[in-house]
Amino acid sequence: GWSFPYHWCMKTCVSDTYFLQSKFMFQYVTMQIKWICPTAPTRPVAFLGGFPCTSWSDVGEITENAPDDLEGLDASAAHIASLLSAEPPDVKLGIGGFNMGAATALYSAICQTVGRFANGNPYPINLSAIVGLSGWLPCSSTLRSWIEAASPEAQLHAARLPILLCHGLADDVVAYELGEKSVEALTSLGFQNLTFRSYEGLGHYTLPEETKEVCKWLTTTLELEGTPSNP
Repeated sequence: GWSFPYHWCMKTCVSDTYFLQSKFMFQYVTMQIKWICPTAPTRPVAFLGGFPCTSWSDVGEITENAPDDLEGLDASAAHIASLLSAEPPDVKLGIGGFNMGAATALYSAICQTVGRFANGNPYPINLSAIVGLSGWLPCSSTLRSWIEAASPEAQLHAARLPILLCHGLADDVVAYELGEKSVEALTSLGFQNLTFRSYEGLGHYTLPEETKEVCKWLTTTLELEGTPSNP
């Protein structure tokens, strides 16, 4: 079977403990996935009134037109890419996350597509899968110009990259509508291999139905051997 790390970038300002207790990683039956779970740096976050917390970038507000911390997003995406760069060259790589981890994963997808970070530095790795739970697409207002200015291969990269996004209809932290708009933006940018799942009554947390969907999607998308267990 395949042997690859699936880098699960899931650090949030809310409750990673709950996310770990969902037993997602432990109930996924496979020796084929290596999970790398980094901790985001501690920084003041404007959304929390400047209160320091673990966060992949600064967030003033979680809305479609909110200003984005491109410097922070670049730093986080570069840190994750550096971790994955240490893996063997024949290994499939993926990034996923919850809340801001999902935003960082989607930002990384854009960086890979255009081949660079916002600061112009080259993006160093190839990604085989992206998963985002209860997240959003950051800097969506500037991404179209990135794609249009990129090489013709960028559209091919976008069309081929598998993405799974899941969102609860009752999410009171990252509004479900923002998740929908992120899907629309990604689709318009050429990300055609995108799956979007919504969950009635789900707030800003995970539930067994959602984690089971992620397991099934990974098994199919990455051609893993065997089947996932029931969370």
